[in-house]
Formats: sequence, structure tokens, C-alpha cells
Amino acid sequence: MYNKVSQRDIAYLSAFIPCERLFCGNDINPDYSHDELGGIENFPEVVIKVTSTKEVSKIMKHAYDNNIPVVVRGSGTGLVGGSVAMYGGIMLDTTLMNRILELDDENLTVTVEPGVLLMELSKFVEEHDLFYPPDPGEKSATIAGNISTNAGGMRAVKYGVTRDYVRGLTVVLPDGEVINIGGKAVKNSSGYSLKDLIVGSEGTLGIITQAVLRLLPLPAKTVSLLVPFDNVNKAIETVPAIIKSKSVPTAIEFMERGTIMFSETYLGKKFADSRSPAYLLLTFDGNTSEQIEYEYTSVAKLCLSMGATDVFLVDTDERKESVWGARGAFLEAIKASTTEMDECDVCVPRNRVAEFVMYSHRLAKDINIRIPGFGHAGDGNLHIYVCRDDLTQEQWKEKLEQAFDKLYKKAEELNGFVSGEHGIGYAKRGFLKNQLGDLQVSLMKRIKLAFDPKCILNPGKVIE
Repeated sequence: MYNKVSQRDIAYLSAFIPCERLFCGNDINPDYSHDELGGIENFPEVVIKVTSTKEVSKIMKHAYDNNIPVVVRGSGTGLVGGSVAMYGGIMLDTTLMNRILELDDENLTVTVEPGVLLMELSKFVEEHDLFYPPDPGEKSATIAGNISTNAGGMRAVKYGVTRDYVRGLTVVLPDGEVINIGGKAVKNSSGYSLKDLIVGSEGTLGIITQAVLRLLPLPAKTVSLLVPFDNVNKAIETVPAIIKSKSVPTAIEFMERGTIMFSETYLGKKFADSRSPAYLLLTFDGNTSEQIEYEYTSVAKLCLSMGATDVFLVDTDERKESVWGARGAFLEAIKASTTEMDECDVCVPRNRVAEFVMYSHRLAKDINIRIPGFGHAGDGNLHIYVCRDDLTQEQWKEKLEQAFDKLYKKAEELNGFVSGEHGIGYAKRGFLKNQLGDLQVSLMKRIKLAFDPKCILNPGKVIE
């Protein structure tokens, strides 16, 4: 189907890529064979650390002419095998393309290369009293990785997801042609939105080499509330009432005591409060203390009327570090508690979150496997983890398949979706196809072929 990388190909690439940025065979770091979870593995034949759009274009033209598959990788923080080179070929590492090229404070945009890390971008714009709202949990992910999966994160309930902040993109197509789509203009109704097709396409349609991102003025004040409940249902059923209230939190996170305890063990630090079975963690931001105080006071009273046992104000640096540090470590903490795990990243309507969470609890008992989780209750995106613990490989494979099949069927039954923000990659293709049906998958395949008629770019992912 695809050609292997030959010595002739290596010679061609070596003519314009220095040896310190080109790796072959045994010189390839094993990290390039997998992503964060590591359950899906395969080595590329060549890894190239690219530094410019021109380089990417030249590599892609050669790969296209010679039918060599190409996969793009940023920090490798994905959870669905999206950046694994399933067919070998060439892997483009974009982490050296990490420059912030321009801050335009008149148009409120920032122009960046694909390898800029989310935490670097956030720090940079905040130093200029500006704000990049998308806030995925993994702050060491690259911006192009966030764009490729349309990452959301904790602030999505108020500010939206990555797609809402992408104004323009420079994209190298599979045949090496370079296109600039979108720009700094606020509005654009000029034909089909190719930009929005690239966002969320997981590197299957084109390679992002530059992005123009929308910014907002930095809120002057931020305060959080930690709200304990004596059962899971009460906690999650409070969320729709908060959404309907006149106060709009920046984030509404849901967590259970078990997950908090994992985080305490992992970090070696006590959480602000871990006595209750379930918690909501809410954040409010604004430009005046009076505005924020009015909003969080109203929501605190609402939570208490809905069955909250207390409300803790998280307003000092020490408290913020305790609470949000623990929340940010949930994924790694659960991962450290088991021998292997996989994630169900579903998104359901907000008023069905409690139903899905309780179903995951029953399922864990029914098939005798541990299924901890947490989630963005404000937008219905849940992160449910199936843990292997001491199961044999055969038992693990069987129970994982059983758990995923039931969890995704339940999400569909509740009018939800396979993924809220982590994408489909290689691991979730079958579940996506089952949900969408033949007609929608066929339309997606035709879009893929329009961009990539030889299917050389990130093959085997999303719909293939």
C-alpha cells in the first residue's frame, strides 16, 4: 500500500535536513513509538525535527511523489494513538517550531508556530494583560495538538473550545502545497470554512505550521468555590441549575472522593477537603471584586439549597495551589494507581451527566473492574478511566472491550458523543463509525480524499 523509506529517500532528506535533526532506525527514541497512554505502539522509519513551513512543504512533496506515509507529532500527550506512525514512514516532530511570532494588541491576536506549548502561550499573553481561554488539563501539549483535536478544557463552559479561538492557519497540504486560511478579521462568510475543517481533523487533512489565535482581555480577578455533597447525584444534578442561573462560572468541574485520594497519594499533599463523596469545583472571573462576589455568593446559596453540605472559598494562592494542583494531576494520579488504563472521553448533555456517572459505577460492579473518573460537568464532557490493576492480559483485553462497548452505547443512548476533546485517533475509530453510521462516515472519507487523495497523511486514523 505504501512505500518504505529507502536509502535514496534518506539521501534526499539529508540534503536539506541536518543530521542532528534526522533520526533513523535504532537512533529513534522509543517515545516516538507511542503517545501518553502507550497502549498503541509502532515505530516510524524516520523522525525529522522540522523548523519551518518550507521544510515541511519540501518533505511532504517528496513523500507524496513517492507514496510514503507521514505523521505529525507535537508533545505526544494524546490518549488515542493519534500521533502513532501505524504504517511506519516519516514522522515530523514540530517541537522546534516553538516561536511566538507576533502579538497584535490592536486586533487581540497572537501568531504562533505549532510547537508552542499551551503553558508558554498562556504565560506570555498574561504578561501582556491578555488571556487565551482554552484550558485543557495537559498544559505541556502543543498549540497545534490542541487545534488538531479541538481541545476544550475546564473553561469551556463560559469561553468555548479551541475552535472558537482559531482565526487563521497556515497549512501544508499532503502534496506539499501551502495555503493560508482565515486571518485576523473577526467575521468571514466567504465560502466553505476550510479553517474549521482543519481544526479537529487530527492531522489527517493538512499540517499546521502557523496559527493566528484570538485573545481576550485578562480578567482582573479569579475566585473558586469547592462545594462538597453527600452523594454524587446531588452534586451533578446541581449543575443544570447553576447553568440556568444568572451567574456564569468560568468552570464547573466534577470530582469524586476516590479520585481525590489518588491525587493526594500521587502528589504527597493533602487536598483542601476530602471527607465528602462528591464535589463541584467552580471558578468565577471578572474585572471587579464586587461582580465576582455577587456571582459566587448567588451560586453558593443555590448549591446549599440543592443539598451541598458546605461551600469553601478558594481565594488565596495556597488554597488555589492545593485545589487546582490536585485537579490538574487527576489523570497522572489515576495512571499511577494502576498497571494500565484506557480512557472513555464521552460528552453527554449536561442534564444526563449524573445518569452516565451512576451507570459507570454500576458497570464497574457488574463486570468487576475499577472505573474511576472526573469531568467537566459544565459542558458534559466526562473522563472515565478503565483500570487494568492485576488482571491478566487476556482478562484485561476482554473486560476493556466489554466496558468500552457498554459505556459508548450508554453515551449514544443519552444523545452523547464518542469524544468531547481528546479525539478519535486510532483507538476509537470503531466506536465513531458505530455512532455516525455509513452515510456520515462516507462524507468524511470524501473530505479526506479531497485533501489527501493518496491517503498518506496520518493514515489509519479517525475514519480509516
